[in-house]
Amino acid sequence: MTADVATETAARTRAVVQEFLTARMAGDTARMTELFADRVDWLLAENPAAPWIRPRSTGAECAAQAAELAEHTVAEDARASLDTFLVDGADAVLMGHLSGTVRATGRSFEGPFALRLTVEEGRITRHHLYENGLSIAQACAPAA
Repeated sequence: MTADVATETAARTRAVVQEFLTARMAGDTARMTELFADRVDWLLAENPAAPWIRPRSTGAECAAQAAELAEHTVAEDARASLDTFLVDGADAVLMGHLSGTVRATGRSFEGPFALRLTVEEGRITRHHLYENGLSIAQACAPAA
């Protein structure tokens, strides 16, 4: 791959990821569905305590995760900060910190996250999210 092709690929990846982040923050499920490929390599450690954290494989299922998260958490308490946005060709890695409150329990969760996305032909084909699953599970658990 020549330097020009690599630079163009990275620029396209960055643009798609930025569009995804904008749609995610706006809760625009239709736009996220367009940005996800028909089949997505989705990885998010399944967490039976959190109904929004489950296996997914289609673009529509992946896009719906944001709406499901919104159903189960308190919007006013949701926070996400982005510390790092790295792009290498078709791959992007975002790192930061997130926090929120589970609506059903009133309990909070927080922790760092890393998100790896791969963009091919203008669509997201890989979405691997690593987050503090223990904190989320504890926030979902009913008070003892």
